[in-house]
Amino acid sequence: MKRVFAAMMLMTCVAFGVAVFLPVAQPVQAGSAKNTAKLADSQADSELINAQKYCVKNGGEVDVRAPYFNTNDDPQNWLRLSGSRNFCKFTSKKDGSRIHVLLSTLYSDQPTMAALAYYAQVPYNGVCNGNPASCYCSQLGGTDLFGGININGGGWVQLSDPIDTVLEACIFPDLSSIDSWGLTYYQFGIVRGKNLSKVLRYPNPYTKSK
Repeated sequence: MKRVFAAMMLMTCVAFGVAVFLPVAQPVQAGSAKNTAKLADSQADSELINAQKYCVKNGGEVDVRAPYFNTNDDPQNWLRLSGSRNFCKFTSKKDGSRIHVLLSTLYSDQPTMAALAYYAQVPYNGVCNGNPASCYCSQLGGTDLFGGININGGGWVQLSDPIDTVLEACIFPDLSSIDSWGLTYYQFGIVRGKNLSKVLRYPNPYTKSK
């Protein structure tokens, strides 16, 4: 009987201990996760502000654009998709040409697929029918197509921009991006807007050391 009574007392103590300490542990974990999320958001906001300042400092203009589908139709039939992206737009004072680069791509000091594609200047193979800039983007392993190959079209829209209202941005699997026409012209040796090799924080790895 004594052993049974002792065992029952031990189980009661364990159960009481769990009941007392478990509720205390849970809020600590939840609070920690919330604080971590707030810290991550704060760091992301700080990074965005720094990237915006870097864009402007180097002669660019911050362009906030939204994704739209069906842009080959009348604007009233365009479908606004979720989200938005911050681009840095560089405009040439000489000829008025432009190039758009995703703000995070511009500011990254690590290699991105878009930056590497720009630097590499891979020759356009010309085997694709249709929009040559979109074809070149696909050749490089990116895409600027919304909904696949179709007649609807799509792009990154800024309604207040009468020149590049719909931007064809070549986006790569790592989510880095430079506009398709900027990439296409540059592989021919033609600079649109600004030579990104002078402003991308990640330096050209293909430059031969002297």
